[in-house]
Amino acid sequence: MTSPHQPEEWGLPRPGEAERPGYPPQQGAAPPPGCPAHSAVPPQQATGYPQARPDAHEPVKLYGPEFAADPGCVYGRLRQYGALAPVEIAPDVTAMLVTDYRAALDLLHDDSTWSKDSREWMQTVPPDSPILPMLGWRPNVFYSDGPAHVRYRDVIVDSFKLVEPHELRARVHHAADTLIQRFGARGEVDLIADYARLIPLLMFNNLFGLPDSYSDRLIEALAGMIEGTSPEEAAAANEAYTAYIMELVGSKKAQRGADLTSWFMDHPNGLTDEELIHNIILVMGAGNEPLANLIGNALSRMLSDDRYYNTLTGGALTPQDAINEVLWNDPPLTNYSAHFPVRDVFFHGTWVRRGQLVMVSYAAANSQFDTTSLDVPGSGGGSHLSWAAGPHACPVKRHALLIATTAIERLTAWLSDIELAVPAGELEWRHGAFHRALVALPARFSPITPDQAGATPWHNRDSSPTSSTRSEATSTGRQPASAR
Repeated sequence: MTSPHQPEEWGLPRPGEAERPGYPPQQGAAPPPGCPAHSAVPPQQATGYPQARPDAHEPVKLYGPEFAADPGCVYGRLRQYGALAPVEIAPDVTAMLVTDYRAALDLLHDDSTWSKDSREWMQTVPPDSPILPMLGWRPNVFYSDGPAHVRYRDVIVDSFKLVEPHELRARVHHAADTLIQRFGARGEVDLIADYARLIPLLMFNNLFGLPDSYSDRLIEALAGMIEGTSPEEAAAANEAYTAYIMELVGSKKAQRGADLTSWFMDHPNGLTDEELIHNIILVMGAGNEPLANLIGNALSRMLSDDRYYNTLTGGALTPQDAINEVLWNDPPLTNYSAHFPVRDVFFHGTWVRRGQLVMVSYAAANSQFDTTSLDVPGSGGGSHLSWAAGPHACPVKRHALLIATTAIERLTAWLSDIELAVPAGELEWRHGAFHRALVALPARFSPITPDQAGATPWHNRDSSPTSSTRSEATSTGRQPASAR
């Protein structure tokens, strides 16, 4: 039974709120003419504000070709609902999406009202839903609260501290040079399939302690979990991913190494086998697909914008500028940060029922305060939400930025005349509610070969896969700082 202050239909404003002049606040411009969502925008009232909660019983789909082609248009429509809007993230799976920056910060910093535990919500979703691999509960840092969350997060943070920046940069150089050797002589490349998606896999597969031969298994499993369009595909991808992780853990139980898996195992917080497996699953997934999208989206921006590319060695802006613009405008993870209120809550003008799925749209929230333009690089001071915020903000932001920046710098250093092989307007975006990622990024460049004059990726000493840090860790068997 609802209270006198709660509407019968959840996700609607408080009774009488819709009649208040100026409700809801207009969070952004209406969809532009020609946008598929334009016809659904409610007529304006005399006050100049949209009518409250248009099409409240028809959640807006965040998947499929229409959303992938122009998510900004869809976010424009969603803002007509106020700070929260009803969306469908997969067939028959709905959520409330936070599109307002300040509302997002309120949610992300309030761990007394909002929980990350999805188990109650899972009972409302078909057990074969393709969305469950991304949102189903596991005993890991993402889906835990309070002391359990702190315990898991300390393991991750302490272990990544053992990866020194100079070692990480050398690993990226080695991975980048390995990939460029494969396509350098061709003079053409798909920068998504042949570079952006492989760099993180080579990196994290290696950092967690498995040889490069396992990378193909990892990329197929992660892509299937994010893009699976049927219950069968999602289940198969989840099974393949779990099998990969089980083999990884089994190999490190047999013999420790100077790698993240071993450091997770030996951390004084004493993870159980189940906790160990599920935290590796989380970190591996969070470290691969979004990072690949960040690299791909930044390369796309650099190759299609003359501010970067008169030639890539003489452009006015840098790879770091491109990454910043992507984090503002095309964040690699667009909608996530799943939360569930621990009680019925009236949040920024909308009632949300206990246990209801609420997600944050980093892309929609970012665009409210973006100061990037075609003339001036971003000056937002890093205040976007692409790394989330609060206790569940990304714990390895610096590592991700170093990998992405170094990977782009390495590519453009060896292939200084690289350019798009198709018009920028013909690039296609992958479908899905969670990510912003290109299907392909075809490019061409002057071929390079091992026997040409000067340095090449085939002969370069600073891309050695070994380092003094790794040797030191192996010889001393050192533990995370909290263990010493």
